[in-house]
Amino acid sequence: MSILNARDNPPIMAEINARGIDMDEGFVLKISEEFYHGADAIHMLALMSTRTGVFNRLNYLVFKLKPLSRFLYPILKFGRSILLKLLGKKKLNNLTRPD
Repeated sequence: MSILNARDNPPIMAEINARGIDMDEGFVLKISEEFYHGADAIHMLALMSTRTGVFNRLNYLVFKLKPLSRFLYPILKFGRSILLKLLGKKKLNNLTRPD
């Protein structure tokens, strides 16, 4: 598994953009050829994670249920957007910027 920063414009961004996935609306998880975005991505990560350790166990318990993931994800996304503004980070605008 690799964690890539979309701000570094890794090669996979071309594929993400071609699929019309807005990175400003949530992160992306790619498993084989399947893409998961936002709440679906956090749900899949919870299902894949180990149950060892407090964080992993809590993550699994909270996000294993898709409806709960869909409810909580916008709240987490809002918190992230505030943090990015405080850090002076701009939106990615990956679907509108020229490559």
